[in-house]
Amino acid sequence: MELTLVWSGLLTFFFGLLSWVLRTYVSELQRVTILLNRTREEMAKEYVTKGEAHADINRVMNRLEALDSKLDRLLESRAQGRDKV
Repeated sequence: MELTLVWSGLLTFFFGLLSWVLRTYVSELQRVTILLNRTREEMAKEYVTKGEAHADINRVMNRLEALDSKLDRLLESRAQGRDKV
């Protein structure tokens, strides 16, 4: 009778400890999953779409073309000024 009581106590302790450890791991896994989802949402806010990237690149290219044409006009006017002298 006494051996059965000890054995039942040990099994109860073991399964109680096991269930506590599993519950702790499951709650930690849920916490990490929530943090991962929040991180994914925050990272998506920081990226640009393809359309935005193309619009920005086109705007920069237009400005570079305008600057290039101004430099060409400046060089032509300097070249014409040298020819007259």
